[in-house]
Amino acid sequence: MRAAIVALMLATPAAAAPCGGDFAAFLTAMESEAVAAGTPADKAAAFFAGARQDPKVLKADRSQGVFRRTFLDFSQSLISKQRLSTAQAKSDSLDAIFDRAETEYGVSRGILLAFRAFETDFGQVQGDFNTRNALLTLAHDCRRPELFQPQVLAAAQLYALNEFDLSTTGAWAGEIGMVQMLPKDILERGVDGDGDGLILLKTSESDAILSGARMLQHHGWRAGEPWLAEVTLPEDFDWSLTGLETERPAGDWAALGVTPRNGPLAPGLQASILLPQGRNGPAFLIYPNYRVLFEWNKSFVYVTTAAYFGTRIEGADPYQAGNPDPALDLDQMIALQERLAALGHDVGKIDGILGAGTRAAVQKEQGRLGLPADGWPTRALLDAL
Repeated sequence: MRAAIVALMLATPAAAAPCGGDFAAFLTAMESEAVAAGTPADKAAAFFAGARQDPKVLKADRSQGVFRRTFLDFSQSLISKQRLSTAQAKSDSLDAIFDRAETEYGVSRGILLAFRAFETDFGQVQGDFNTRNALLTLAHDCRRPELFQPQVLAAAQLYALNEFDLSTTGAWAGEIGMVQMLPKDILERGVDGDGDGLILLKTSESDAILSGARMLQHHGWRAGEPWLAEVTLPEDFDWSLTGLETERPAGDWAALGVTPRNGPLAPGLQASILLPQGRNGPAFLIYPNYRVLFEWNKSFVYVTTAAYFGTRIEGADPYQAGNPDPALDLDQMIALQERLAALGHDVGKIDGILGAGTRAAVQKEQGRLGLPADGWPTRALLDAL
């Protein structure tokens, strides 16, 4: 039954229901879409009955503070000796399941444990937002309906499969279970790890771990390859070569004096030099698997912290924090983005967030002005602009 529902869903593109406007009319339109996508009419009616908007969801959606925190601040707040020891204990106690994840999907246990630690504190804190209402609230909101309306349809189909309860709770953005996956990912790539005929990411360790591994494999995770390694760079390094836009074989970086702190580099793999807080902070070599992690979370700081924690779980040493220049505050970041945009750079939305577009623009302007082009915005750059 699951395979037939998934096949019908993939073959039936959703006709977007009008966002905004009357919520009751929106529910009626979404119910019709759910039936067209393969949810039995009686199940669809039950799924949408009594649904309501949740203003707390919209408040959370508008105030995602993690995007404005620095890597050092965020990583030091999330990674503790206790959390590391818990991850290592979980690795031992669930060894057979992680072996399956590595054997069947090629995904390292370090990464799976890191996301499980950050998303739900190893399954202990899975979120208290009603998932159905959260998804419908975001699907009705006009900011990202194209993302959340398909998630509503997937949740309705999970409900028809007895794998979703109307009282299900999770994160404000609709993610469910120990590894916080969205309903569409669960429907299409969920794994019945314990063989009970159901995929239940809230209660089944094996379902959650194997589903997360399969999702990463689907998005391009390459078995047996590293994702991130801390490195040291020569003092006379050409900082303009750093950043996600520049890729070279790891062996070429080694020839330029890039030295790993833990184990050897992977010379045949393409890699980039990542400086989360500029040349005076930690430095990492990142491989293709690192980029796959953005399919799980879009935050640069979150992904980099999870990737680093994954290496710690697997035995890497703590990073060398260095002494980076102070971060700009929110008003300064907005002023910087405005100046960069005025100079013709595409920084995206002017929101005070140091995203990929802003980092690239910062690096270009640093080079133009004769400053170290490491992509880290400083007061000196702001003043120079």
